[in-house]
Amino acid sequence: MKKNIRWKLIASLAVFVLFFAVGVYPILAQRYRLPLPAWLAAKQLKLGLDLKGGVHLVLRVQTDEALKIHTTTTSEQLREALRTAGVSVKSILVSSPTTFRVEGVPPEKDADFTRLADDQTTTEYDRNSGVGGAYDFTMKPNVAVTMRDQAVTQARETIDRRVNELGVAEPNISLYGQTNDEILVQLPGVTDVARAKEIIRNTAILELKIVEAGPAGTQEALLQTYGGKVPDDMEIIQGSATSGDTSFYLVRKAAAVTGQDLRNARSTIDENNRPAVGFSLTNEGARKFGKATGENIGRLLAIVLDHRVTSAARIETKINDEGRITGNFTPEQVADMSLILRTGALPASLTYLQQHVIGPSLGADSIRSGVTASLVGLLLVVAFMLIYYKLSGVNAVIALIFNLVILLGLMAYIGATMTLPGIAGFVLTMGIGVDSNVLIFERIKEELAAQRGVRQAINAGFSRVFLTLLDTHIASLISAAFLFQFGTGPIRGFAMTLVIGLISNLFTSTFVSKTLFEAVLGHRQTAALSI
Repeated sequence: MKKNIRWKLIASLAVFVLFFAVGVYPILAQRYRLPLPAWLAAKQLKLGLDLKGGVHLVLRVQTDEALKIHTTTTSEQLREALRTAGVSVKSILVSSPTTFRVEGVPPEKDADFTRLADDQTTTEYDRNSGVGGAYDFTMKPNVAVTMRDQAVTQARETIDRRVNELGVAEPNISLYGQTNDEILVQLPGVTDVARAKEIIRNTAILELKIVEAGPAGTQEALLQTYGGKVPDDMEIIQGSATSGDTSFYLVRKAAAVTGQDLRNARSTIDENNRPAVGFSLTNEGARKFGKATGENIGRLLAIVLDHRVTSAARIETKINDEGRITGNFTPEQVADMSLILRTGALPASLTYLQQHVIGPSLGADSIRSGVTASLVGLLLVVAFMLIYYKLSGVNAVIALIFNLVILLGLMAYIGATMTLPGIAGFVLTMGIGVDSNVLIFERIKEELAAQRGVRQAINAGFSRVFLTLLDTHIASLISAAFLFQFGTGPIRGFAMTLVIGLISNLFTSTFVSKTLFEAVLGHRQTAALSI
């Protein structure tokens, strides 16, 4: 029996030391400048935005833009298909984010037009015929709703990837509000707010287009050979000021390759040892790029980023899967551009609805208030247990300290973030821990009142209350799981702390507490129990 108790004590102490080292010691080491190994510092408990300070942003996704981009792309694909098939039309114009109009379809080509239109648009657009060979295409309502939802989801995922590339610890990026087009972004510890905002909101729409005319100093000079009018299937794009090119280029609306064909983007240098962005393409992108460059040797290829020509180089030979964006870029601009391209383009632009910068001093005040509240609560609980349960109250206090140390250690180990609501969960865990001991102690008192021996009363108290504790903890875990699944950042922080606290409390209130009773009873014969 004594050997069994010894192993239980060793196991309890080992658990305490392990979680104290992971969860508590790094905090003490940072505060009092104690030695701290790097591997242990990496496991230090992370603090949320409300405790560490940082940036709180609410952004709106301009979903109409995403629909208009898709409608424009569809109309240009239809234009290209008609041109290839030899069906000439008067014009194709996008009239709204969800509609475009084709005018001047020749009567003798109506059957060919209908076939090509069905191939390009039938699954997403309704077609209505008008007079004079005109057709109106309207995006189906269910398709529009789906695309709006997809735009918001893609924007959230893209922002998430960009923030992770920035190295922000434990960011919170989630849907926000009731309009289904808003995104909450919380970046703990971020100090360069302007750079973070620029990286988050940069749409980074990359297009590689064959130059039809240019560069030219003015739009008028560019269009001299076109009678001063921009052809329907072309557009004018200006050079980027950051690349030092303020000329104008006439390019086709349909891009040879887009950012969706990118496989990777990285910082590199050009032939003049200036910072540049190198990129590689997917297999499909390489096929399209090879075809476009192979058919246009000797012409200029414009690299268009966010509707600005960053560079335009002459195609000397067929290019397959590699390319480079050059210009008068700084190393930081190249690093940011590579990050943005690597993490994907946003489906539409973003507008900022809210911006709050939480300073470190406010976070420190929150920590101080939270620690004070926790200590006051702990002292009151300790005083109650010692007064009401006498020496057995010491057992409950030790089990409670074990519980809190394990809670901090587990949170640090799994990389959870402590927030202000998390501190509330921390305090609630103390209450749950004490409540568990109260149930056990009251059952022991009932067994003692029934004239059972001390050892029998303790064994009966723990064994008969265990199922009750298991039932209540499982019910609480289910509630906390729903809070974590459907709650936003602060609610999830509270739920995470509560889940870990419930798990550690079940261990300490049953195993650790009983081990302490058995250790006392094993050293001396006890006729009475101070409880």
